[in-house]
Parts: sequence; structure tokens; C-alpha cells
Amino acid sequence: MVTYLCVTPLRRCRRPTIAPPRSPPTGRVAASDVRSGSPRAWAAAVRPRSLPAAVSPVLAGVALGFQRTGAVDALAVLLMLAAALLMQVITNLQNDVGFTLRGGERGGTRTGLPRASANGWLAVGQIRRAILVCALAAAALGVALVAWRGWPVLLIGSASLLAALAYMGGPRPIAYTPWGEATVFVFFGLVAVNGTDWVLTGGWAFTTVLASMSLGALAAAALAVNNHRDIDHDRRIGRRTFAVSFGTRASTALYTALLLGAFAPVPALSLATGTPALLLPLLLWPAAWRLRRSFIACRPGLAYNEVLFRTFRLELWFSVLLAAGALLARFAR
Repeated sequence: MVTYLCVTPLRRCRRPTIAPPRSPPTGRVAASDVRSGSPRAWAAAVRPRSLPAAVSPVLAGVALGFQRTGAVDALAVLLMLAAALLMQVITNLQNDVGFTLRGGERGGTRTGLPRASANGWLAVGQIRRAILVCALAAAALGVALVAWRGWPVLLIGSASLLAALAYMGGPRPIAYTPWGEATVFVFFGLVAVNGTDWVLTGGWAFTTVLASMSLGALAAAALAVNNHRDIDHDRRIGRRTFAVSFGTRASTALYTALLLGAFAPVPALSLATGTPALLLPLLLWPAAWRLRRSFIACRPGLAYNEVLFRTFRLELWFSVLLAAGALLARFAR
């Protein structure tokens, strides 16, 4: 996580350079470099660089709940953060094994990050057992939160777990439809932020709803990069993502709308609370604009992976500044 907290220059994407003979290009790992069952193999399946998408909404929900009530339960925060991370890990593991089983790696044309099961680094059975362990752990955390806050937590947790599994599971996975970005917007934005606030405070406010829209948009923007990058490969294997269904122009417009639209609720947040401190996320607007330019300038292929990681980092920094603004507003009373 320390990596994501480092401020890195936001540059325009450039044509990927040819890597030295013994080093795979950015975003790829030579199969011979990863031992079966090794930590690197599990890292490829878990995808730790995507975890800001789980941390950011919890951070925003905690801060806004505290700003409104002045109280926070540290144990509940830790339980919710652990549950959110487990949901992200379950989603990533399910994606890894699901794409492999459905033949999503065939053709050798995908330019995304390597999948552990497709490369033989982890067996399908190993990943499925890991999913079961993570699901049981998430359920245990959920039981503790249900005992504290009541049955609505059970609905939130169950819906989130089903969405994580259904993204690449079942007869018609969400990942094979144009609804991937919408699903991420709902569960990594609306549900995650408002659910966090509700578990902590027993309610939520208009400000939390506004923040959930911003965080959901940025999380969905990251998926939009992923699907835009793989549009040609996805079309060949029968995935009907938004990018495949509506084309590259629409996909570019979607990324722009999600990335820049995330800043639209910020002034309303400030007005609703009567504090300028909640305008802090607007400091990231120039970075978001440069990121959009990088997305448009990228050539097809591995260069999009850098844009993907930068989008994750932007989301994390957005939640950090939002949380800082909420804390300043609270202590300024």
C-alpha cells in the first residue's frame, strides 16, 4: 500500500519500449520467472494494485460519518476494511479462474496483466479453495457486524458477496455484458460508502450519497480502462463489454465522463456541509485532466496498464483528500 501513497508524476503515455531480452515487457511476466504456488503466483491472482478500490470507499465513509456524528468505532472500522479487502480479493480470484475456465485467454491476444491459472502458476482447485476461505472469512466478519448493527448488514454483505462471485461466475457473468462499469459504480461506490457510514452511525446523509457517487465513478473508470485496453481480444472471445458493444469512441467518452464526472459532486458536498474543506479533492482536477489526455494518447496494448494503475491511485488520493476535508470540517467546529 505504501506504493500507492507515493506521488508520481502523471505523464502522457508513450509508445512502450522494447524490453531487454531477459525482461518481459511492462504488464507481462515470463512464465519461467514465476514458480508454481509461489507468493508471486498468488500476487498475480490477488492483484494487490487493485486494492485501493476497496480501501477508498471505506475511508470516505468513515470520515464522513465521523464528520457528522463526531464518533467512530475503531473495531467496526477494522472489520469493515477487512471485509472490503476480502471482497476485492474474491473478485480478483474469481476473475482469474473464471476467465481461464471460459477460455478467455485463448488466442494469445490479451494485453492485460497475467493470470495465474492461465499460466499454470496456480491450479484452478487452489484458487477455488482460496475463494472459499476468503468467503468464509468475510462471512465471519459479517456475522460480527450483524450482531452489532442488525440484519441490514446481512443484506449489504450478501449482495456484495454475490456481486463479487457473479462478476465472472455463473452462466452469464457480468464481465461478459456491458454492465460491468455500472456494477462497479454501485458496489464500490454507492453500497460501499453508504454502507460504511450506516454501519458506523446507524444512518447516512446526503453528503455520503454524493461522495459515494464520486468514489463509484472513479472505481468504474478503472474498469473502463481495463475493458478499453482489451477491446479487440474481448471481441474475439465473445465478451460483450461496454467497449465491445458500443465501440472505442463511446468507451473513451465513458472513461472521460466517469473520471471527470467524479468531481461534479464535490462543490455540492461543500455547500451541504457549509465548509470549504470538502473542496480539497478538487486539487486533483489537473491530475485527472492529464490522466484523461494520457488515456486518449495511449497506443493499444500494454501502455494502458500504467493508465489503469494511475486511475487506482487517483481514486485513493481522492478519498484521502475527502477524508482530510471531513476531519478539518469536524475539528473546525
